[in-house]
Amino acid sequence: MAAYRTLLVGTDGSASSFAAVEAAARLAAVCGAELVVTCAYAPMRGPELALAKDQLGADAYQVVGSAPAEETLRTAKDRARLQGAVDVRSVAVEGDPVPALVRTARECSADLLVVGNRGLRSLAGRLLGSVPADVARRAGLDVLIVHTT
Repeated sequence: MAAYRTLLVGTDGSASSFAAVEAAARLAAVCGAELVVTCAYAPMRGPELALAKDQLGADAYQVVGSAPAEETLRTAKDRARLQGAVDVRSVAVEGDPVPALVRTARECSADLLVVGNRGLRSLAGRLLGSVPADVARRAGLDVLIVHTT
C-alpha cells in the first residue's frame, strides 16, 4: 500500500477531537502528507442570532458565522504542528458533521479520513448512529477511527 498523501481530520473543539487531530498529525508527519483539519458548523439564524447580537453587541462576531469554528481550527492547527505535521491547512465547513466531512474529503482528494471514536460505543450511537460510524459507512475512502475516549 502506498503512503497516504492527504489526510483529513475532523474536530469540533472537544478534547477527544483534538486527540484525533494529534493522532492524524503524527501520521501525516510520518507519511510526509498534507493534513487538512476541518470543522463543521451551523450558523446562527433568526431569534438566536438576534439574541447574540443584542447581548454581545460589538463582540457578536465571535459567535456568528464560522468564527467559533475558525478559533477551533486555529487551536487544532497549533496542536497538529506540535505533533510534527508540517503541511497543515484548515477548512471551516457549514453543515452537519458527517456530510461535511465526506464532502470535504472528496473536495481535497483525501485518501484517509481520521475521526475520534466518541459516540461509537454509546447506546445512542448504536441506535441513532454516530459520527465515526456514519463516516466509515459513507466516506468511500480509508477511515481511521482513533481511540480518543
